[in-house]
Amino acid sequence: MASKPMHSSNFTTRALCGQSESSPARSLFEVEVDLSKRLNQISPEEMDTEFVCPSCQQPLTEVRTSNGIFWSCEKCGGRAVGVELLRRTFTSESINPLWFHALRGEGQTGRNCPACRNPMTEVKLSDDAGIKVDVCRLCHFVWFDATEVENLVPRSVSPPKPELPQKAREAIALAKVEQLAEQARGTDFDSSPPDESWKTIAGFLGMPVEFDAAPQDRHPWTTWILCTAIIAASAFAFTRLHEIVAQFGLIPAQATRLHGLTFLTAFFLHAGPVHLIGNMYFLFVFGDDVENFLRPLRYLALIALAAFIGDLAHIAVDPHSQIPSIGASGGIAGVITFYALKFPHVRLGFLLRWGFVWFRWIRLPAWFVFILWILFQLIGAWEQKAGISSVSSFAHLGGALTGLVAWLRWRGSGD
Repeated sequence: MASKPMHSSNFTTRALCGQSESSPARSLFEVEVDLSKRLNQISPEEMDTEFVCPSCQQPLTEVRTSNGIFWSCEKCGGRAVGVELLRRTFTSESINPLWFHALRGEGQTGRNCPACRNPMTEVKLSDDAGIKVDVCRLCHFVWFDATEVENLVPRSVSPPKPELPQKAREAIALAKVEQLAEQARGTDFDSSPPDESWKTIAGFLGMPVEFDAAPQDRHPWTTWILCTAIIAASAFAFTRLHEIVAQFGLIPAQATRLHGLTFLTAFFLHAGPVHLIGNMYFLFVFGDDVENFLRPLRYLALIALAAFIGDLAHIAVDPHSQIPSIGASGGIAGVITFYALKFPHVRLGFLLRWGFVWFRWIRLPAWFVFILWILFQLIGAWEQKAGISSVSSFAHLGGALTGLVAWLRWRGSGD
């Protein structure tokens, strides 16, 4: 704390004493305004009188604190403190009683003010305290003898809130951004279209699109490579489709031909562009999230097992069938199931339309879409068993069962 002698002036004494002690007490606000006006009239040349201790007549020393300035006597330990500093430092219950008593003249004549030298008013520190202090109504000074100020109740200082870690602040900011983005999208049953134009095209073709996909920490290279391999093999097969399907398709009655190799080759073949594009779309949209969680090896294991179990389910329905079965649907069904169970609250968008006239986007949680998909597969399985449909829904259900088992086994960690 810095300290230095403090000076007042004779002019200050005369100006502040313009109202006699017999004048009626004014309000606190009126006194403060009048004091401020008079102090502003003092010239620097007139500031030549020291603040003097009313007890031992020694010059007071200015003491600076974080809340303000007071004046202290180095000999007796007394203090001259302004009312405003007291209000900032102590509770109102500690300060208001003594100040109101002084304004009303409820007290005895006390010692002279350290600043204006006029008699101060001696009042009780509080209604139930035996300690008395001197108050100058003109200068707004309160004189405390040594240790008297310790009887005041200090204001409680609330501890500063701990600063959040950087990651926590980033997470809060990200959540706020997502909330604002969510509000901008509208309701789930009347939402705005997705930001990416390709999703709008996919929705127009009846495909589901991700509105709030799970964040990824790596590129889905395995999914991209697998899609590329399937597209290349199927595109090549389209040149001689019937011949290649007859040779490399999975025939239930001849499941072990080519030493069982057709379980693998049938996975890479498709019946036409629509069949191929549909399967690749689902693998591309949902496979990247599953790959990011499972990592490549377990992701490939999921697809391979789901495809194999799906093929076994297809064979079990009609083991004597001579009709070749092709497509990656069984493996992709395992991916879809794992996705829906691992990310059940991700919302998938669908474009409802009436021709080219009426359009509306809706968003549904992945778990709900998955339930609808399972219901459609059960209906398809009945149609397949009845010979109505050529789509192997049993292969889809077999792959879905594999996805369920994989989720139960690997849901806890993606490492």
